Amino acid sequence: MADFVLELADKVAGVGVRTSYADKVEIGGAEVVPVALGAYGFGGGAGTDDEQNEGSGGGGGGWSVPLGAYVGRGGDVRFEPNVLGLLIVTIPLVMVTGKALRLVIRALKK
Repeated sequence: MADFVLELADKVAGVGVRTSYADKVEIGGAEVVPVALGAYGFGGGAGTDDEQNEGSGGGGGGWSVPLGAYVGRGGDVRFEPNVLGLLIVTIPLVMVTGKALRLVIRALKK
């Protein structure tokens, strides 16, 4: 199991920036760098039962939400958002922040 974890760590070590920023692409004379919010996770385990039978397993998963792209034209670079992607990210964030603020305000009133 330890070999599997070390092998997995080697494969995902450089993924960080590539998860958020894709390679630059040239489209119609403009340079475009896609931007996304991404996350991934892995887990695994091993063990034995009362009869000394061994077992192990593992799994992983991830997701990515396209947020927009940096577009460069004629020396000018600007971010062009993907409105739907930004809403997918922003709505849960606002909901959690609102709930946390409500709990803080209630605690301060006591």
